[in-house]
Amino acid sequence: MDVFLTDALPGLTRSAAQKLIEDHRVTFCGMPVRKNFITSPGDAFTVMREEPQEAKVAAQDIPLEIVYEDVDIIVVNKPRGMVVHPGPGHPDGTLVNALLGHCGDSLSGIGGIKRPGIVHRIDKLTSGLVAAAKNDRAHLALAAQLSARTLTREYRAIVRGILKNDFGTVDAPIGRHPTDRKRQAVTEKNSRPAITHYEVSARYDGYTNVICRLETGRTHQIRVHMAHIGHPVAGDFVYGRKKTELGLVGQCLHAQKIKFIHPSTSESLELFAGLPDYFTGVLEKLCN
Repeated sequence: MDVFLTDALPGLTRSAAQKLIEDHRVTFCGMPVRKNFITSPGDAFTVMREEPQEAKVAAQDIPLEIVYEDVDIIVVNKPRGMVVHPGPGHPDGTLVNALLGHCGDSLSGIGGIKRPGIVHRIDKLTSGLVAAAKNDRAHLALAAQLSARTLTREYRAIVRGILKNDFGTVDAPIGRHPTDRKRQAVTEKNSRPAITHYEVSARYDGYTNVICRLETGRTHQIRVHMAHIGHPVAGDFVYGRKKTELGLVGQCLHAQKIKFIHPSTSESLELFAGLPDYFTGVLEKLCN
């Protein structure tokens, strides 16, 4: 049932669909349905979704590097070290706090919370482009493109070891690590399909500069996939070596390009973010 709902309601995540079912907000013939309900052609369901509520997250005046902005969307170049969403240990100073301060009342209410509609995320120590919707219509449109894999993202990474092939694809499902809930892993159990395409940009002594293109968007996908094939991202303490390398304090991973169809104009937008100083500093070390 949760799979059916995510297909029928663009922008609804599977976890949100599961919560609607658990809260008895999805009914069939007046009766709540279970998650394992099997749908049939002609079935009609009622879905009761909550009205967006005011966010409890504080708006903060935090500088943003805005790559693109209009009445529908905003795309920013997130610096490494900034968390996207508030959470345990990071109650403020996040990208959401900054977007609330910048966007004011022009916010998406998807998910039952009035907040900037973050459509996709990147890790705290990953730098680069993040897109957010400024209204529900734009959020649904971008989420639908993400689901249909027509919203594309490209990353630049430095990985350990020398990749032999100039091009390659990692097609391996990703799910929660069986013993460490803070990590993801390539696994067949409770996982989702994950596909990463990579292209070698340059080879150095013990490292490779690669361009990674996401076909899917799973948590830590590039980091997990590159480690899975024996080439973890340099500086990644979670999936790579546990000691400092190349002076890095986190993974050398940058979201450099995003491409999507504008929800209002239907024009194709392709946006870029140049390599940050920490990344170019690593390249200088490798080239010397």
